[in-house]
Amino acid sequence: MIEIVVVLRVEDAVLDFLSVLTDPDPGGGPAAVVLADRGDILALPAGLPLAERLALLAPYVRSPEDDAASPGPDALADLVRRAADGHSARVWTHSPADNRRSRGRVGRDTAIACAGLADAAGPAGSTTVLTVRHAVGYSPFLQFVSDLDRPLGRAQIAAKLDFVNTAAAALLDTPSPQFMVQTPRIPAAERFFAADPGERERLFALLASLDDEAAAVVDPWEFATSPYEARRLDATAAWVRRHCAPGEAPLVEVGACEGALTARLAADGFSVYATEPNPHFRSRLAAGQGGTTAVQVGAEDLAELAKSGPAGAAYLLIEMLYYGQDPALLDDLPTDLLFLALEPEALETRLRPWLAASAVWRAVEETRLVAPRVEPVCGGRAYLSKRGSVGLVLRRTDG
Repeated sequence: MIEIVVVLRVEDAVLDFLSVLTDPDPGGGPAAVVLADRGDILALPAGLPLAERLALLAPYVRSPEDDAASPGPDALADLVRRAADGHSARVWTHSPADNRRSRGRVGRDTAIACAGLADAAGPAGSTTVLTVRHAVGYSPFLQFVSDLDRPLGRAQIAAKLDFVNTAAAALLDTPSPQFMVQTPRIPAAERFFAADPGERERLFALLASLDDEAAAVVDPWEFATSPYEARRLDATAAWVRRHCAPGEAPLVEVGACEGALTARLAADGFSVYATEPNPHFRSRLAAGQGGTTAVQVGAEDLAELAKSGPAGAAYLLIEMLYYGQDPALLDDLPTDLLFLALEPEALETRLRPWLAASAVWRAVEETRLVAPRVEPVCGGRAYLSKRGSVGLVLRRTDG
């Protein structure tokens, strides 16, 4: 049997998988490191001491390159097959929820590749992947429930630090957040977990932004199952009811995603124009309304709505001003009433300075919609802190 470590770049093998590369005894088995971004396979013969194994890896450390990327499941399947060379293999790779998306993609693509490799005949013969384990690694947003924890001994720590300080020294002060090596990214205990396909895809989508990766699974942020999200959405709908009455002009919901809030507003008797730029989320939003005429669905983003959006009794921007939108766009929305909701830190840093300088809007109410809560996600594989939500009602001063 062979241990195969599939990583984006060679330093990842040392930072997160040193325990895999360390022979437990002089008769330990062979290992191989697959460098996904360049397609290199680095063979580590059985019985080779750790220092010599790391010496084989050191020449492959490169300066940071932002174009390092996964070659995709098919190419990774071929690399794993070649690395196994006819042996049964245990495969180790990045977490699908690595916040550095290039590494998260390698972890996801490797698991997909290995799922199709079991007993598949290839150029190097038959390959059986016995297990695929993902490294927890550096995870600033999630705490993981791991399946296998390996604390490193002092000799292993010394070897890891020596590799960082010599072979990877240029990464200690690189400005690139994707490739910098700092203390939290040099774990003294390496932790691993296995994930079934559904769990893997949810972990990958959870750390995505608003692109097609986030929409790869239905309800990626678990609005339908999270107690926190249910409280937040119920409180938001009740908040809107306190200021608006059904039967007035439609509410315009900006960035409605799959319609978790939209459905609540429609059930309260409101007419809603729900906009969602992502086509996958938008199709689910439309399908989830059950043919009701109370909800119309559009594709506009905030900039398009500011330019030519429909007039509304109010515009709702609920938990969506996190993605670099210019708050000045709010001045041109065709409404006299805005509902804005964000987690407290984002409210203070993004909206408060803009509102203090605004001659167009004044705050008429501020309310805490939901308190912070720590919740499990992805079927309990991980948990994270939901930071709470604060709502502002703004009224146009010249309205």
